[in-house]
Amino acid sequence: MGRSIPLSLATGNPPVAGALLMQREAEQPADLHRSVMLDEIVQILRPVPQGVVVDATVGLGGHTEALLEAMPQLRIVGIDRDAESLELADLRLARWSGRYELTHSDFRQLPELAMARGWAPLAGVIVDLGVSSLQLERDERGFSFRREGPLDMRMDRRQKRTAAVLVNRLPYPELRSMIRDYGEDRQASRIARAIVEAREQAPIISTLELARVILEAVPQRGPQRIHPATRTFQALRIAVNDELTGLYEFVLATARLLIPGGRLAVVAFHSLEDRLIKRALRYLASDCECPPEIPRCVCDKRSEAKILTRRPLYPSEAEIAANPRARSARLRALEKN
Repeated sequence: MGRSIPLSLATGNPPVAGALLMQREAEQPADLHRSVMLDEIVQILRPVPQGVVVDATVGLGGHTEALLEAMPQLRIVGIDRDAESLELADLRLARWSGRYELTHSDFRQLPELAMARGWAPLAGVIVDLGVSSLQLERDERGFSFRREGPLDMRMDRRQKRTAAVLVNRLPYPELRSMIRDYGEDRQASRIARAIVEAREQAPIISTLELARVILEAVPQRGPQRIHPATRTFQALRIAVNDELTGLYEFVLATARLLIPGGRLAVVAFHSLEDRLIKRALRYLASDCECPPEIPRCVCDKRSEAKILTRRPLYPSEAEIAANPRARSARLRALEKN
């Protein structure tokens, strides 16, 4: 398996790898982002049967590289919404030419892609739901409240909706609900009100401008564990990229694409994602879906998989020390019956 046409032609995006190399001659894809829990994911995928493994959020290719090195029997399909990440992943993985394929798409399209392109049934699937360091550290991507840039936050830059659109156009009730529900921020009302008042004077167009509005709106009492803008920026990112929609259904559909003994590993970075993943895994592993009030099972539901992680796995202290952004990662996995 390998890419039969250039990635830039397959995705409809102009080549960027050459420009990136000219700008950052000393920088390699591995330097731009550290994939989390590499050892744990390799160990979970190591027993899978020979076949195709999908890295459904391939990013800069860290997990794919580790699997290609550890398991020569595997072929890897990498999917990502970010065209720039795919170009860099291609550079990183070039020595494995013939054993991997890269596709520009949303990971939630995997069930349709797998059937249409003949990948299924699958030996394994990895999903890392985090934001890459490449996205956080590119000022022009607008993901970070610590860096000056436009309010963008799009993982797929083909879409039109940006963070600036939401910040400047959402009515107060919807803005408050977004910050409360996706950011889990107790100060959602205060922050939303401050944003509305600020944008009435002039549109809020930059990351640092929005961060200042939030900082001024939230009372500071003693040392802060996290920056007051952290949760609002998380909420905006989730909303811009529609990150939670279809996640539960994706886990169910993807698990059903696995061959017996095939494995699915999902890394989440906040509780909203993790709850959906946990619920989907429990459903797949359950022998019954009858309501609690029914005294005995009358349904035909049967267990489709076994959960490999009764409790989520977390990064080691050593990994967190080397890569602080890994600290909120949590890994869950299942094996197809």
